[in-house]
Amino acid sequence: QVQLVESGGGLVQPGGSLRLSCAASGSIFSINVMGWYRQAPGKERELVASIISGGRTNYADSVKGRFSISRDNAKNTVALQMNSLKPEDTAVYFCNLLVPPMNYWGQGTQVTVSS
Repeated sequence: QVQLVESGGGLVQPGGSLRLSCAASGSIFSINVMGWYRQAPGKERELVASIISGGRTNYADSVKGRFSISRDNAKNTVALQMNSLKPEDTAVYFCNLLVPPMNYWGQGTQVTVSS
């Protein structure tokens, strides 16, 4: 069984920072992609950032320069450091693990950016 558990969401003021963490447990193939998605009300779920087991990263244009994704392959964890947060970053953030053809999702954690 594979399980992903997110933590770190909350309420933050515009311009503030927040760090999300995700821990994956279970039998996980060493070559994989971990990432963060988000979904705001009325919008489609979108990829925020991803990182492969080799360390290569990818970011949505809207978060480049503000967010940073990292992972610990030994611990099967992934983190998302979010800086200079904007109200439009408000969404439920989901941790994702891709081991083709399998896709695993966390339950999501709410991030609210508001003054």
